[in-house]
Amino acid sequence: MEHTINVALQILPTVAPEKVYATVDEAIAVIHNSGLKYRVCPFETVIEGKYDEVMAVVRQAQEVCFKAGASQLLCYIKMQIKKDADVYIDDKMEKYD
Repeated sequence: MEHTINVALQILPTVAPEKVYATVDEAIAVIHNSGLKYRVCPFETVIEGKYDEVMAVVRQAQEVCFKAGASQLLCYIKMQIKKDADVYIDDKMEKYD
C-alpha cells in the first residue's frame, strides 16, 4: 500500500484511574515525535501517513503504554484506505476548522 492513509487510534490502558491520562499522553508523545501528521480528538487520535509507517507508530504507542505500567490495553483502530488515492485529514476537516 503506497498511498497515504488515515488511522484513528484509541488506546484504553488498564492502569490506576489517576494514571490513565498520563499514560495516554505517553502514547500521544510517541505519535507527536514520529513526525507524522496527526490530530488529537476527544476519543481518539488520527494519524496520517503511509501504511507501514503509521502501523509502526501504532505499535510504538502501545509499547510505551506497557512501559508506563499498563497491564492491558484495549486498542480500537479505524482505517481509511483508498485503492488509487491518498487520504488526508485536511480533506475531511477543512469545512469544520
